[in-house]
Amino acid sequence: MRTLIKNCFIYDNKSRKAEPLDMLCENGNIVTVAKRGELDGNGADVIDACGATLIPGFIDVHTHGRSGYDFVSCDGEALHVMAKDYAKCGVTTVMPTLASAPYDKMLDAARAVGEFSPADDEASYCGVHFEGRFLNAKKRGAHAEELLAPLDASELDSPVLKALPALHISAAYELDVDASFMRAAKKIGATMGLGHTNATFLEARRAESEGVTAFTHLYNAMPALHHREGGAICASLTGDSYAELICDGIHIAPEMVKLAYMCKRERLALISDSMEATGCADGEYSIAGLPVTVKDGKALNSEGVLAGSTLTLDRAVQNLADFCKIPLGDAIICATEAPAREMGIFDSCGSLEAGKRADVLFVDTEKMNGGILEIEKIMLRGRLI
Repeated sequence: MRTLIKNCFIYDNKSRKAEPLDMLCENGNIVTVAKRGELDGNGADVIDACGATLIPGFIDVHTHGRSGYDFVSCDGEALHVMAKDYAKCGVTTVMPTLASAPYDKMLDAARAVGEFSPADDEASYCGVHFEGRFLNAKKRGAHAEELLAPLDASELDSPVLKALPALHISAAYELDVDASFMRAAKKIGATMGLGHTNATFLEARRAESEGVTAFTHLYNAMPALHHREGGAICASLTGDSYAELICDGIHIAPEMVKLAYMCKRERLALISDSMEATGCADGEYSIAGLPVTVKDGKALNSEGVLAGSTLTLDRAVQNLADFCKIPLGDAIICATEAPAREMGIFDSCGSLEAGKRADVLFVDTEKMNGGILEIEKIMLRGRLI
C-alpha cells in the first residue's frame, strides 16, 4: 500500500516545529518527507490533510492496562481490545507493563504480548516492561509485599524474555549488592530503570555505572528530595539518564513537574502508569495483587496509596505544556522521542523520518499554535483508522 499525504505541516523533532511538507508512505513505513509538490504520487492513494499538523504517534512505555483489563491477567482478546483503545487516544506504540505477580504468571503475560499481532486499527506492542517483583518493600507503593522477591539473576535466564523484541526491567537495584542481576539483564539486552527504590544518591549513581539508564516514575516510590541527602531523585535530576514522569497533576505537583522538566528536558519521558480503570467509570478495580477504588479518576488502594493512574498520554502532553508554560512542540518530544530512546526503540518509532513506522497523529494546526492539542485523525502503519 502506497500513500501520499499532502497539504500538511510536518513536525520535526530537532527544531520542535512543523514545516509545510508532504509525506510518502509505503507498506506501513515512511518512505520520505519532502517539500510540498516534490513527491511523485504515481499509483499512491492521496490523503489531503487539509492543513493539519502531523506529529509522531505517542509512545507509552509504562502502562499496566486500560478498558477494564490488566496486562498481567488478560487473554488474547483483551490484548486486542486494549490495543484498539490505546490507538484511539493517540498512543500508537505501547510497552505493556507487568506489575508484581507470581513469576510464572508474569512470564505467561510476557509470552502473550510477544506473540501478539495488531489488527489495522490497533496500536503496536513493542515489548514488555517488568515493574514488579524486584522492588524494595520499603517503597513498594501499591504492590503487595508478599508478591515481591529478591533480585535473582537466574530468573532472567528465560527463553520468553530473550525472545521479546524489547525488555525493560524496573527494580530497586540498590538491593543488587553484587550487581549480578544487572549484568544478567544487560546480557539478555534489557534496559533498566531504577524504581520503587530506597537508594541513596551514591547507590543510584552506582546503579547507573552498572547500566541503569532510566528512573521509573520520578519522585514516586522514592525517598523524598532532601537537602542533606538527595537520593535517587537528585541523582536523576542531575544526571544523564532518562526520567519517567506521571504528569496528571495528582502524582506530582505542577511545580515539581516544572523542576523535573527544567533539569531533564528531552530526557523526560511522559508515561501514563495507567491501570485497568482507564477509560472506564469510577468503581472497584485491582492492580498488583491489591484492590483499588477509583473515584473522580483517582486510583487508591485500601491503604490510601496511589495505585497507578487513569491518565492518557494526550492529556499528559497537554499538562506538561500547561504546567511548564512551554510550547506543545517541546512537550511532544517527551511522549515520542524520549520514551523511544529510553527503551531503545527509536529506530522504529518516535519521529516522522524515513524508515520508521507510519504512525501519525493529525492535529489541528491553529489550536496547536495556540497551545491546545486536539487530535483530528490517527494513522497506524500507514492506514487511517
